[in-house]
Amino acid sequence: MSKLKILIFIASLIPAGWLIFALLTNKLGANPIEAITRETGLWALRFLWLTLLITPLRWLTGWNKIVTLRRMLGLYVFFYATIHMLLYLWLDQFFDLNDIIKDIIKRPFITIGFFTFTALIPLVITSNKAMVKRLGGRRWKKLHQLTYFIAIASSLHFYMLVKQDKTEPLFYISILILLLTVRLYRHYKKNGNNGFMPYGKLVELFVNRS
Repeated sequence: MSKLKILIFIASLIPAGWLIFALLTNKLGANPIEAITRETGLWALRFLWLTLLITPLRWLTGWNKIVTLRRMLGLYVFFYATIHMLLYLWLDQFFDLNDIIKDIIKRPFITIGFFTFTALIPLVITSNKAMVKRLGGRRWKKLHQLTYFIAIASSLHFYMLVKQDKTEPLFYISILILLLTVRLYRHYKKNGNNGFMPYGKLVELFVNRS
């Protein structure tokens, strides 16, 4: 498992390495700033989807140790999201606080993106085992319910960002719907429930991802 973790750790850095190389060799098209900002955001989204895929894969394969990869993948979500945010703050807004605040208020997709990134911070801070013990399993799981808010908000942010052809954001939304539907299906199959799921049970299902 340790070798697999090392392999995934290295592989997860490849997109960042490629983007740096592409930027230095003028392979990002006519607007390299827009391209690299968009790609880092997309990679954050892709790694988020991978973290949500871990639990269904465990159910499908019975390989329980796969959940140990989730924290690392989650940290890569934050890594690419941080680069995405810094590129926006630096190259788009030049770290001008007044312009940043105005942009957050004026453009809804920026508002959603800003709060989505902010929601990632407590998850990263509490991602280690020491914080799980400090918070207690119940409170930790409740806090990490934010993962689903982040996933939905990120999809909406991407959808609103794209002005014309919505095919790509709709593709990512479809994947998210599938990942959430698998969880609902397993719950119904396991418990044999009929009708609507009580809200408390629905929250418990998504919070208790492991």
